[in-house]
Amino acid sequence: MKRRDFIKSSVAFAGALGLRSAGLGASDEKTHALSLSFDDGFKKSFYRIAEIHENYGLRACLNVIATGHLKSFNAEPQWIPQNILGDFDDWNALKGRGHEVMPHTWEHLNLTKIPVEKAKENIEKCLNYFEENLSGYEPEEAVYNFAYNASTPELEDFTLSKVPAIRTGGWLVLKGTKVNGFPVAKLPLRLGCWGHGPGFCDDYIEQEINEFLKSEGGWLILNLHGLDEEGWGPVSTAYLDTLLKRLVTVDSLTVQPTGEFVKRLRRR
Repeated sequence: MKRRDFIKSSVAFAGALGLRSAGLGASDEKTHALSLSFDDGFKKSFYRIAEIHENYGLRACLNVIATGHLKSFNAEPQWIPQNILGDFDDWNALKGRGHEVMPHTWEHLNLTKIPVEKAKENIEKCLNYFEENLSGYEPEEAVYNFAYNASTPELEDFTLSKVPAIRTGGWLVLKGTKVNGFPVAKLPLRLGCWGHGPGFCDDYIEQEINEFLKSEGGWLILNLHGLDEEGWGPVSTAYLDTLLKRLVTVDSLTVQPTGEFVKRLRRR
């Protein structure tokens, strides 16, 4: 049974041009960019994910539910039980260690299945809560990560009027550019991603990354969740450690949080 209806979408956009010429600020030889985008906010998992990234000089990409720490939160107990989610003391601590923490909805609703005005209110409340509670949060460099990777053009446009980038399902769309092999990336960004579940996704990740590294290049975003038994489509701790250990040795690859690329584009 599928929890999320992910649309497989290649977000490789730099092609043979190299990431620097695509506007990402990486060196010319880095033809491939990878973002491991972890959702929901599992306290134990996110601290461990951060630690593993630190072991290899990397920053984790962590997306958390604004109200996940509140007693009123009750979204999908099977996959996101409230008692294992962290709070903003945790998120500020991880951000203080250099990791990226971004908004992943107000209460983890599929916004395409509720009235549009309610959905917009949900988005706005989430972004406001992050601005008030996450130290160093900068709206102009934020990525809003839709729950279930579910959105509509109207909701995307509404969110992109408030932040420079969103992550959702489907193809990468960049205004004024080509989907593949375009010369310059521009904000705002609509970022597509891949994901797999509900069981362990180690084999899936391995397959997708290996295929990506054989390609001409671009930017691949993999949407992940918790480690071991936590969350939908978890990754095993041992595999994540082994994966990052291998990836940092790949000369053509840079592993970065999604917001890091947004920040570089904004400051060009």
